[in-house]
Amino acid sequence: MNNKIIMKWFAGIVILAIVLTTQAYAQKSKIKMPQRGLCAHRGAMDTHPENTIPALVEAARLGAQMIEFDIQLTKDSMMVIMHDETVDRTTNGKGNVENLTFDYIRSLDAGVKKSDKFKGTLVPTFEEVLAVLPENVWLNCHLKGDEAVGRAAADLLKKSGRLHQAFLTCSEKAAMGAKKQVPGILICNGENSYRRNTPKYVAETIRMKAEFIQLLRPESSEDRKPLIASLKANNVKINYFYAETAKELATLFDLGVDFVLVNNLGELLPETEKLGIETWKPVFKK
Repeated sequence: MNNKIIMKWFAGIVILAIVLTTQAYAQKSKIKMPQRGLCAHRGAMDTHPENTIPALVEAARLGAQMIEFDIQLTKDSMMVIMHDETVDRTTNGKGNVENLTFDYIRSLDAGVKKSDKFKGTLVPTFEEVLAVLPENVWLNCHLKGDEAVGRAAADLLKKSGRLHQAFLTCSEKAAMGAKKQVPGILICNGENSYRRNTPKYVAETIRMKAEFIQLLRPESSEDRKPLIASLKANNVKINYFYAETAKELATLFDLGVDFVLVNNLGELLPETEKLGIETWKPVFKK
């Protein structure tokens, strides 16, 4: 086979790859995504063991518009779903996640502390979570760590075809690692070094061109209306951590918040219906 034939063959393969990728993105762009609603914090954590497959699947079943879960790396670089630095609170094990192997974490019971009916529930991997969640809800992937977990999470989201719906809530370092790996990855600025300084948090989020922000509950009676107007003008979607009552929800949505994190999803979803926000119907990958 001469060089010209090889070059034509190679060019054909490249063009085919581009066409297939473009078609895949076009198909994903047709998926209807929620415009506002509730974010199930660590899944349906009021009734199910947090950050587990049962809790996340239940959140989807109930009709959450967004589902949040936490990702960190084990000692042997596996991405597991766990909020705390240690496994102590939510499992029957002990130790820091970063110092534990995946095999050890996988041997733990992540459900029994919630209820005996969840006994035997495993700590899931990020890959396992993506395999069971719908493709038409927002996935709020909260990273615990910096560049390494950012790169790994972004790479898996791209490979699993979830770039249209998933975003990484993370530090600036983690965001940099993620964007180097997958330039188009969606980011929610979760930089803790200035996150409680709301004006700076908003300004930095706009500067870094993040697609989401996750505002904290105000520590004082600050006027957030101009800050929210600025976020809206820059097409930043606004998450809020967190609300407990229906009264809070009405106030937050009126202010311009898009998604409100809640621990009591089943209780508050009917309240959002009263506010004219549709409970979501999950669509799963075929």
